[in-house]
Amino acid sequence: MTDTETPTASAPTSPPAGPPRLTRLTFHGPLSEARAHGLVQRLTHTDPRTVLDIGCGWGELLLRVLAAAPRATGVGVDLNVEDLDRGRRNAEARGLAERAEFVEESATGTARGPADLVLCVGSSHALGAAEPPGHLPEALGELRRLVSDDGRVLLGEGFWQRPPTTTELAGMWPRAAVTDHPDLAGLLDAVVAAGFRPEWTETANLDEWEEFESAYQADVEVWLARNPGHPLADETRERLDRHRAQWMSSRGVLGLAYLTLVPAL
Repeated sequence: MTDTETPTASAPTSPPAGPPRLTRLTFHGPLSEARAHGLVQRLTHTDPRTVLDIGCGWGELLLRVLAAAPRATGVGVDLNVEDLDRGRRNAEARGLAERAEFVEESATGTARGPADLVLCVGSSHALGAAEPPGHLPEALGELRRLVSDDGRVLLGEGFWQRPPTTTELAGMWPRAAVTDHPDLAGLLDAVVAAGFRPEWTETANLDEWEEFESAYQADVEVWLARNPGHPLADETRERLDRHRAQWMSSRGVLGLAYLTLVPAL
């Protein structure tokens, strides 16, 4: 370098990208391909024309229902913009964009119904102002309002497979309590009291839970292993370890029921 040359400042080095989000998940819940296929066949045998998905995320089940019911149109409602964009991309890729709408809005008090088929999988808390577990009666009442009299509701709802111990509760989500969920019999009683008859009752099995929980964390675990010095590494590690501990505390205790519901006239 001569005396007249000016040193060139090197461009700042950007840290590696942050962890990916949920790319290993097909469904945002413990749902196998086999069970999803059976649900879609059962839910579309009545030839629904309108489908409403509450808390749809990226709407994988909604899109599969639309693919199996070619005369149906569907609306997915959620507040997560990233998930909604993923749903729109998937709809476009599958030739369903003209029949599938993904809307960023609250489901509380929604005027989107009544629909021939209402999907509400892990999202009943989005239907009202009450906090879980007291939200369930209001949510079921809203689902009855949102479904047509000859339609169906798919409700995916948590329940205790057995009463959790004090130690197990302490390891779950903050302030977890035995009153957070009913058992399966109590859930079915609540459904009937809200004006439905359960056409079909099934529950996620351990394999489905393990596939879901593993896929939920897998990409981020690999990212963390490869990027231990990243500025986000410490908070990511704490989040992963906390989630895994919560899963281990609820494993075999917390269940998810898939209930196909018929409105009682």
